[in-house]
Amino acid sequence: MNIIQCLSKLKPIGLLPILLSTIGTMPIYAQTSVIYTTADHTNLRLTASGSLTFKELKQPLETQICVFVDPQTKFQSVTGIGGTITDAAAETYATLSNDVQKEFLKAYYDRDNGIGYTLARTTIHSSDFSSGSYTYVKENDAALQSFNLEHDQKYRIPLLKQCIVAAGGKLPLFVSPWSPPAFMKSNHDMLRGGKLLPAFRSAWANYFVKFIKGYEKEGIPVWGLTVQNEPMATQKWESCIFTAEEERDFIKEYLGPILHKNGLADKKLIAWDHNRDQIYQRASVILKDPEASKYVWGIGYHWYETWTGSDMLFNNVKLVHEAFPDKQLLLTEGCVEKFNLDSISRWDLGERYGYSMINDFNSGVTAWTDWNMLLDDKGGPNHVGNFCFAPVHADTKTGKLIYTNSYYYLGHFSKFVRPGARRVASSSNRDKLITTAFMNTDGKLAVIVMNKSNDKIPYYLWMDGKAAETTSLPHSISTFIIQ
Repeated sequence: MNIIQCLSKLKPIGLLPILLSTIGTMPIYAQTSVIYTTADHTNLRLTASGSLTFKELKQPLETQICVFVDPQTKFQSVTGIGGTITDAAAETYATLSNDVQKEFLKAYYDRDNGIGYTLARTTIHSSDFSSGSYTYVKENDAALQSFNLEHDQKYRIPLLKQCIVAAGGKLPLFVSPWSPPAFMKSNHDMLRGGKLLPAFRSAWANYFVKFIKGYEKEGIPVWGLTVQNEPMATQKWESCIFTAEEERDFIKEYLGPILHKNGLADKKLIAWDHNRDQIYQRASVILKDPEASKYVWGIGYHWYETWTGSDMLFNNVKLVHEAFPDKQLLLTEGCVEKFNLDSISRWDLGERYGYSMINDFNSGVTAWTDWNMLLDDKGGPNHVGNFCFAPVHADTKTGKLIYTNSYYYLGHFSKFVRPGARRVASSSNRDKLITTAFMNTDGKLAVIVMNKSNDKIPYYLWMDGKAAETTSLPHSISTFIIQ
C-alpha cells in the first residue's frame, strides 16, 4: 500500500488535505478525474481519453497557458438541456425500424450510453417543420368547441411518450405556437406574419389552456410555454407578429390571468422566444411592467441573429441577466440552416453549438434547447422548403441514423451537466480556449474546454494552487469530470 492509499483512509476525519499539503512535489490533489474528448481528424467522439494528475502550482507564469476553475464561486442553477420533438422529428422517427427507434431513444436519453437529455420542447399545432399547416379547431370556431388533438396522436404524442419513458419517466416539456389559426389573424393566413386580432385574444389564450390540458390528459406533463415563436419575423411559414407592447399586454390582460384561472399558474411562462439582437428591448418593456412581469418566469431566445451578418450577441443576454436577475434565461431554439447532405460531416456544425453553449451559460442561461432532434436526409420534412441540419439525420435509403458532430458537442454538456448543477467560475488566459464549468448535485465537477483553432495547445487546468497538465487538440472539445 502506497502513501496516498494509506492517507486516503484518513479522509473521513478531514486530515487528508492537511497531510497531503506537506508532501512537497508529489501529487497532492487526491480527486479522481476522467477526460472525455471529441476532436476533428480523430476517432474521438465523446471518448474517454485520459485522466488528470494535479500537482502544486501556486502562481502560474504569464507564459503558461491556463484554464482557471474556482468551484467555490457559484452562479445560476441548470434546469436542463435537450431538443425539440417537432412533427418532422416524429414523422421521420415513424419511418425507422424498431431497432433503430430504440437506438435513437438511447442515443438521446440514456445517460450512460447516450447523451442524457433532460428537457424538451414541442410545437402548438403546425410549424414549418410539419408536412403541412393545421390547427386543432375548425375554421371560425372561436369558442374552441371542436378542439381536438387527433393530428398529434398519429406521430408526435406517441414519440413524446416514448421519450419520457426513455428519459426515466421525467422530461420537462415546454410548448410554443408559431401562429394562431388563420381566422384569428389580421391577414387571415397562418403563414406570412399578420397579427392576432384583438377580438380573439381571449380565445387564443384559452387555446393554450386546451392544448396543455389535452396533452396532460394524454399523460404528457407540460412544464412551460412560450408566448409566440419569433414574434418579430414575418416568415413564409407559420408566423405572427407581436410588438413588445402587444406581447406585454397579451400576457398581463389575457394569457397570464387565463392560465391562472384554469389552474395552470405553475406553468413556466416564457416571453420573447426570438433572437439575441432585440432581447434586452423586449425584456425591458415586458419586465418593467409589474402586472406583466408577475406572470413571466423567464425570457427565451434563439441564435439566428447571425442572419444579419452579426456574430452571436451574448452580451445582450448577459445584460438581461444583470438587469432582471430574478428571471430565468433559456435558449429555446438553435440549428444550422440551409441543409446540404454533402456538408453533413462539416466540423463547424458542432463548433457552432459548443461556441454558443459555453457563452450562453457564461451569460447566465439556465436551460438550453436544440431545435429538431431528428430530420431526414433532405433536412425535413418541411412544408415550405426551409430545410435545416439536425444533430441526427435518418438515411432514408439505408434506414440508419447519421450522427453529425453537433450530437457529440451537445453531449459534452447534456451528458455531464445535470439538472440542479450550479455553474462555477471558469476562465482562460488565451482566446483560443473557451471554457465553462459546473458543480453537479452529486459533487462531480464538470469543466468544459473548447478549441476552435488549428493549433494543438498544451495547457494547465488550475484550481486552488494546484494544476494538471493536459493538451487541447485542434478543433476539439473536452469535458473533465473531477470528483
